[in-house]
Amino acid sequence: MPGIRGPSDYSQEPPRHPSLKINSKQPFNAEPPRSALVSSYVTPVDFFYKRNHGPIPVVDDIERYSVSVSGLIDNPIELLMKDIWKLPKYVVTATLQCAGNRRTAMSNVKKVRGVGWDVSAIGNAVWGGAKLADVLELVGISKMTSTTTSGGKHVEFVSIDKCKEENGGPYKASIPLSQATNPEADVLLAYEMNGEPLNRDHGYPLRVVVPGVIGARSVKWLDSINIIAEECQGFFMQKDYKMFPPSVNWDNINWSTRRPQMDFPVQCAICSLEDVTAIKPGKVKVCGYAASGGGRGIERVDASVDGGKTWVEASKQQKTGVPYIADDMSSDKWAWVLYEVTVDVPHSTEIVAKAVDSAANVQPKNVEDVWNLRGILNTSWHRVQVRVGHSNM
Repeated sequence: MPGIRGPSDYSQEPPRHPSLKINSKQPFNAEPPRSALVSSYVTPVDFFYKRNHGPIPVVDDIERYSVSVSGLIDNPIELLMKDIWKLPKYVVTATLQCAGNRRTAMSNVKKVRGVGWDVSAIGNAVWGGAKLADVLELVGISKMTSTTTSGGKHVEFVSIDKCKEENGGPYKASIPLSQATNPEADVLLAYEMNGEPLNRDHGYPLRVVVPGVIGARSVKWLDSINIIAEECQGFFMQKDYKMFPPSVNWDNINWSTRRPQMDFPVQCAICSLEDVTAIKPGKVKVCGYAASGGGRGIERVDASVDGGKTWVEASKQQKTGVPYIADDMSSDKWAWVLYEVTVDVPHSTEIVAKAVDSAANVQPKNVEDVWNLRGILNTSWHRVQVRVGHSNM
């Protein structure tokens, strides 16, 4: 494509922060230390997890870069960045989470395939850009449309980057047209992250942000938008990121029996303590994040020091100085909450945290109950060990 290209090798990768934990060098997949996530409600770009499937695209000429909108519509168009910049700009605070977040803990139970993420394949950013619903109006698709006159029911996003899973072709994914044309769904064609232009790792010059949905659907380095009749048939929609029961293995899997995963379930993690931490006996502050998909807020976060026999409720916060109320207009409905609770730890034990969202969905107790061969959606209670005695704090 004019103005932007997907390299075939890794010789032009951007610089990254040295404190990131690298889970894969080529393609580059990395996450920040868990403690970095609770230092601020909005995750700094340097500490936002990096999830890639190939070499990072290179922009040679931003003025020649364009995105095509075509498919089951009457009047396809090409949009330059200046055309997108002319549309009303919206700012949406939204948490993105890789479906494989916390995969390592799942793999500890029984081996799974995928990048070995700890608890930090998640981040919260302020995204700026045009609403997809406004872009689709430019090709004659009205807001709140579920089917075009030509039978289009899905919106496919195709990237510039090259993936081995697509046999060297581009990464792609889709969402329902009804979601894409709903202004309240806040789907963006984003060109800013935390008030600055996107950097290369996060999709410069233009990416999709689909709030409340697993990160795999928020396609970076956008090349084209296609209005299609059926779901995208790309690898990452049809042969990955689907939730299977523990009984399914690589010998009996039938990918067509499951729908592509969209919303992420209620999730929380402890970020102020490592998997095993030595502490002094007494009061211990437990901090972390909690989030749920589909725009559902967090009703409660509970912590336990006795394996779940008794619980203490944590305080929750989003924006400084604004009380957090789940699903209230004053709250960011697509964003995580940070929580904090102080517990008394007289002896070595396991500290557990779990969240409840505004639909009363609760995290499952054991990782075994949600184990699946691809290691996605580990939303089981998060557990850390504390050993009372010598302190490393």
